[in-house]
Amino acid sequence: MKEYAAGMRWGEGPRWQRGALWLSDTQGGKLWTDHDGPWRGIPLDAVPNGLWFLPDGRLAGAMMHERRIGVWTGERFATYADLSAVATGPLGDMVGDPHGNLYVDDVGFAAHAGEPPRPGRLVRVAADGSVRVATEDVEFPNGLALVDGGRTLLVAETTRQRLTAFTVADDGALTDRRTYADLARLVGTHARPDGIWPAQDGVWVATTTGHAVALVRENELVTSVDTGALLPIACCGDGGNRLFVTLADTQGLPLGEALAAKAVRTTVALLEATKEGDAG
Repeated sequence: MKEYAAGMRWGEGPRWQRGALWLSDTQGGKLWTDHDGPWRGIPLDAVPNGLWFLPDGRLAGAMMHERRIGVWTGERFATYADLSAVATGPLGDMVGDPHGNLYVDDVGFAAHAGEPPRPGRLVRVAADGSVRVATEDVEFPNGLALVDGGRTLLVAETTRQRLTAFTVADDGALTDRRTYADLARLVGTHARPDGIWPAQDGVWVATTTGHAVALVRENELVTSVDTGALLPIACCGDGGNRLFVTLADTQGLPLGEALAAKAVRTTVALLEATKEGDAG
C-alpha cells in the first residue's frame, strides 16, 4: 500500500465520486476532499460519520450527534431527514441504493458520554423522506454494504466481531438475519470490523485492532493485507481495481488512550488489487 493523503485525526466514511475522494474526520471536525483542488480539510460545525452520494449526485452525511441526515451545500450539511424520533444513539455508517433509499446505523449508546453499551439498530430513510427502524438488536453497528444487486445488506457488528447479513425485502425491511463472516475465526481474535466495502469477489473489511484489511466471502477468507502497527478504520473502492483505506496511527498508545489524548493521526493508503487474492 502507498500513501494517498494525510492530515486527519480519524478518517471515516471514505467515498470516491467523479475522480475525487471524500471522507469525514470525526475527531478533527472536518470534511476532507481533493475535489476541485489539492487535498484539504473543510471545518464543520456539525460532523457526519457515514457519507453516501445520492442518485442525483449530492453528498449525504449521517450527522453523528444530531440524529439527522444532512446534504452538503458546499459550506454545511443542511437537513435532509430528521431521525430524532427513532434514533437512540449516535449515527454511524450509511449506505444507499440506486433508488435513493438509505440505511443508517443507530449505534444505540454514546460511548463518548460514558453511556453503558446497549444494542443498536439500523434505520431506513426512504427516497420519499420517510423514516423507520429496519431492524433492531444490532451490536455496535458499523460498516454497511449492499451486495447481490441490493438484495442483501451487510453490517459490521464491531463488538460481535462479525459481518451480519440481512435479506432486503421488497418494501425495504430487513429479514433473515444470519452470520456472513466470523472475523475472529477468519482473521484473528483481535479483529473488530469497522468500515466495509463490496468487491467483485467478496467484501473488504477494515478490522481496526486486527491490523489487517481482509477480503472475505461468506464464511471464507480470500486474502488479508497486514497493516503493521496501523489500525485500518474504513475503506472504499473507486469502481475499478483500487481500494482506499484510512489507517490510524495511535503513536504507540492503546486506542482508547490515544483517542482521549487526541494523539491519533490518520492517513489514507491506496491498495491495488489486480485479480482475486492479489492485493498490495
